[in-house]
Amino acid sequence: MSEIKVTPLGAGQDVGRSCILVSMGGKNIMLDCGMHMGYHDDRKFPDFKFIAPQGPVTDMIDCLIISHFHLDHCGALPYFTEMFGYAGPIYMTHPTKAIAPILLEDFRKISVEKKGDSNFFTSQMIKDCMKKVIAVNLHQTVHVKHNLEIKAYYAGHVLGAAMFQVKVGNQSIVYTGDYNMTPDRHLGAAWIDKCRPDLLITESTYATTIRDSKRCRERDFLKKVHECVDRGGKVLIPVFALGRAQELCILLETYWERMNLQAPIYFAVGLTEKATNYYKMFITWTNQKIRKTFVQRNMFDFKHIRPFDKSFIDNPGPMVVFATPGMLHSGLSLIIFKKWAPVENNMLIMPGFCVQGTIGHKVLSGVKKLEFENKQIIDVKMAIEYMSFSAHADAKGIMQLIQYCEPKNVLLVHGEASKMVFLKEKIKQEFNLDCFMPANGESCFVQTDMKISIDVSVNLLKEEAVKYNSEPPNPLKERQIHGVLVIKDSSISLMDVDEACKEVGISRHIVRFTSNVQISDSSPINKTLELIYDQLLSYLQDKSQEYKIQLTESSLSIDSVLLSVERIDDKNKRVFVTWPNQDEEVGKIVLHVLKSMSNTQGTSYQPIELG
Repeated sequence: MSEIKVTPLGAGQDVGRSCILVSMGGKNIMLDCGMHMGYHDDRKFPDFKFIAPQGPVTDMIDCLIISHFHLDHCGALPYFTEMFGYAGPIYMTHPTKAIAPILLEDFRKISVEKKGDSNFFTSQMIKDCMKKVIAVNLHQTVHVKHNLEIKAYYAGHVLGAAMFQVKVGNQSIVYTGDYNMTPDRHLGAAWIDKCRPDLLITESTYATTIRDSKRCRERDFLKKVHECVDRGGKVLIPVFALGRAQELCILLETYWERMNLQAPIYFAVGLTEKATNYYKMFITWTNQKIRKTFVQRNMFDFKHIRPFDKSFIDNPGPMVVFATPGMLHSGLSLIIFKKWAPVENNMLIMPGFCVQGTIGHKVLSGVKKLEFENKQIIDVKMAIEYMSFSAHADAKGIMQLIQYCEPKNVLLVHGEASKMVFLKEKIKQEFNLDCFMPANGESCFVQTDMKISIDVSVNLLKEEAVKYNSEPPNPLKERQIHGVLVIKDSSISLMDVDEACKEVGISRHIVRFTSNVQISDSSPINKTLELIYDQLLSYLQDKSQEYKIQLTESSLSIDSVLLSVERIDDKNKRVFVTWPNQDEEVGKIVLHVLKSMSNTQGTSYQPIELG
């Protein structure tokens, strides 16, 4: 048995700061490198000292994989490379590589300029970090190092999000990052083949949730927005720049057009144009409908949605505003919230998950009075609605993924502990699989079957087919192959004897075995050999296989088996039989014939029916 070691430095029984260390087959892989939106102290980044308390961190990590551009999955990347010193390979998809630096720069500005956070990376560090990134395509097998390869699968969730399969020799894991098993208005559903990994590491954000029908949710969302603007209220929808923002914009744009509504809809300045450019650039990552219609009509070219300016905050009358970020932890969405929260007529719609510690989480938990760092106190009187348009798999979707890829073990990350416990039991019950849920800093060991890959030479397969009349190789059917196992330069091959000798540079050495039978016979030695010869011919005449038998004055051979006779005294002789290991079957035939001829009383030969 061998094992896979998994240690979460973030997202272990928690949402945020995703960073999972995996050790298998002598290789160490880091999965994601995110920051925690709920903390502004040292806890915002994973504890990288865990990896290398003293020596250089690059020596400890063979590769780093980023699943998608959300900051809780890539927000600590520039810190890890430029400030902590990691210089090894970093892999992500092309859209992630294009979009991640923009979100990192936006967040850097907020953290440094507004919060005065000095322990933060600079703009130049972001640029230098992204130069180290190697972009991968979907379904492209990338050979990272000897025996280590990775492969990306479509994850839905956001533009460019990918699940990654990691293989080291015969051990394999699949890491989902964040994924969505349901297609939406702009992205397709996650997809993976039956790769049967030793371990599936899956997010479990909505481990206990089974969402209602998407159409019902959309209808409910549109109804609430319409009712609020009808009564003259303002609707704030906090979103991340790319993802749910586009989904909900398409939904509202279509509804406004159909209902001929006049209330203005706004989107944070600059983000709409950027989003449109990225969706154009990576159109193949969107769903089939958008790909088909993009030439005739750009789905992201909105008629009713206009850029927002901060001066619009105090405008009278109804309006709908999409503002970033999505958890109300900083930025424009928090500024607008502080202004609109005390007015009962207004509404806040939270369309996605909020990490503990953020304003969004507090508001959804029912907090009605909020105190901010500058002693500012806000009374929350606006209507608060939570409507899950979050692009994460729900409990049903997680079970679906397990069914698709058929893992041997499951490990849960990126979720709350209590919800993980429920899902863990469900997985054990439904699939009879071991399920793990380590906390941050806790190492988990998953036992796997030991498998060894062996190259089999073509010559050996041909020899086997002739010698044993065997069928062509069938991967679904076990068969026995006789050969020599050669280990050279960390590879293992099964060869025939001559190939093996040549490969390792030695002369062929044949091991021979000898047995003897005592017989009572006073005739000359050549007469004894003739008698044995006649008996062998008689025994073998009904056999389908042809044997090469040669008789001389002093010896007898059948294939590579040799017989010689030695006189003990006037009445007794001893017959020696020697054979090489590969002709053991022929040796047994000769001994059988001799013993059949031999009189147990030792006085004379007795005819015995052979067969």
